[in-house]
Formats: sequence, structure tokens, C-alpha cells
Amino acid sequence: MDNIFVTGASGFIGSRLISALSKMPVALRVLSRRVQGELDTVVCDLQCDKIPKQALAGIDTVFHLAGFSHDSRKATKVEHLYRAVNVNATIQLALLAVASGVKRFVFVSSVKAGGRPLHGKCISEADKSEPEGVYGRTKREAELKLLEIGKQSGMHISILRPALVYGVGVKGNLHKMLVAIRKKKFPPIPDTRNKRSMVHVEDVVKALILIAEKNLANGNIFNVTDDEQYSSRAVYDAMRSALGQTITVWKVPVFVFYVAAIIGDILNHIITIPFDSLRMHKLLGDECFSSAKIRSLLGFESCFTLYDSLSEMVEVIE
Repeated sequence: MDNIFVTGASGFIGSRLISALSKMPVALRVLSRRVQGELDTVVCDLQCDKIPKQALAGIDTVFHLAGFSHDSRKATKVEHLYRAVNVNATIQLALLAVASGVKRFVFVSSVKAGGRPLHGKCISEADKSEPEGVYGRTKREAELKLLEIGKQSGMHISILRPALVYGVGVKGNLHKMLVAIRKKKFPPIPDTRNKRSMVHVEDVVKALILIAEKNLANGNIFNVTDDEQYSSRAVYDAMRSALGQTITVWKVPVFVFYVAAIIGDILNHIITIPFDSLRMHKLLGDECFSSAKIRSLLGFESCFTLYDSLSEMVEVIE
């Protein structure tokens, strides 16, 4: 990995990857919508720009992290952007990589591309569940086309599907949950004994470098998790503890959430409601994925759990 090209370098995972690669004897080039400090930057907006033909000149390894994600309830309104970035730009970059003589191409997908787990089962890369939502479908379409390009060209293609990513500075639902609990505006959720997979951002970076270096990773898709199965209630209690709050015994009954979700589903046709069936699944449903493949085939070992990381995460919440 002498000369490396990274897209999505300013993102949560991408910035950590750049930090790790900067400590290695490699030359870095990034693609971004704006110049990234002193980094060799190819300025390009994947939503609307074509990737310059010289972007990958002299590059050995590509890490493609850039993608488009949006509020799931509004996804159909911006489906063209999902397709432009997650599918079309990915294919364009891969074909340019082949033409430029790139040896290795690593794509960051998502466990959403593997479909939704059912009945508490942790699904693997071999499961054939259909992806849900525009985000998952476009990521899956990109995966399949990349694997085809790899077979036809001989370029090393490896794909990583991270579970929900956590770590210091994370945004999204985990951050919102921490902030709401700190402000005592998050209800004590019931213990539905659901199973949710997550992974620390540093373990994602570790996995990315691993699948770029290992020949056995070629032509493969890998889930990556920290190998814990978190229940939402356990996460809630751990967050309260990390924030210095006492663990509450009482819980809002689960039927209250079901009723609120039904009302939200109905009213969302008229106005935007912050809670509906989709939100309830994200809070209380199963999202469990197996990372046995990357562990057994490549010897990957995760170093963090959410429980270990919360004390650092709460120090930087706004």
C-alpha cells in the first residue's frame, strides 16, 4: 500500500483512517468536496461531478468510504442522490481504478446491504435477505457490481459492512440518545431483550487496513462488529451510568411505544412526527450481525466495546 487514495476522508470513519494511514510509510491522496488541509486533495462532489481521469494516477490502493445517507423517512424523495453517489460514483471510481492500474479497491458498504435480521437471529454475509430501504438497496447494488468488476479485471476487491459505528465524536442516533439522557428527556425504555450489533470506529479502521492487505480478502464481503450483542435497555442503563445518573428500575411499558408508533405512522402522512414504526424498530428491534467470517478467515480481533468507550464519548457530547 505505497500510494493510497481515500474518498470520504473528512467523515467520521474516514478521518480516523487518514490518521492511521498517516502513521504508515505511505503517500496519501484524498477526494473531497473541499481541500483537506495539507493533504493532496482531488476536489470533486460525487453527487454531480465526474471523477477526474488523473485522480488515481500512480495509486496502488483505493479506500472508497464516500456515500450518501439521509433521513430514512425521506429517502424516496432523494433516491436519485443515493443512486448517484452510492452506485454510479462507486462504479465510475472502480472502472477508473482498473484503467489506472490500481491493485486493490476497498469499499465501505453497510450491514444494511445484508437486509434486516429477523427473530433475534444474527445474520451473516451468506444470508440472502433483501436489503431494506434505498440506502441498503443502493449499497447492495454497488457491492454486486464491484465484485463483477473484480472478477472481470483481476483487481483485488474487498468489501466491508460495518455495523452501527460508535466512538468519540460520533453523531447520529447514539449521540442523540446520549444528549437526551443527559438532559433527562429520554424515557426509560423496556427490556425487549433485543440484540443489536455495533463496532468501534478504530476497529473499523483496523478491519479496513486488514482487508486491503490480505489476499484472502479478495472477492469477499465482510461484516464487522465488536462481537457484542447489545440490548437497547442495557445500552440505556450503561449511558445513564456513564453520565453519572442512577440506574432507574421502572420502565415505560412496551405497548406505549407501539401505540405511539402507530399514531406516528398515521400522522406522518400529514405532518412530520419524530416517532413512528421505523424509529421504534431502531430503538427496540433486532439489528444483529455476525462477524465470524472476518475473524476466522483473516484473524480479525476487535479491541473495544461500547461499554468500555462510553466514558470517553460522554466527555465530548454537546
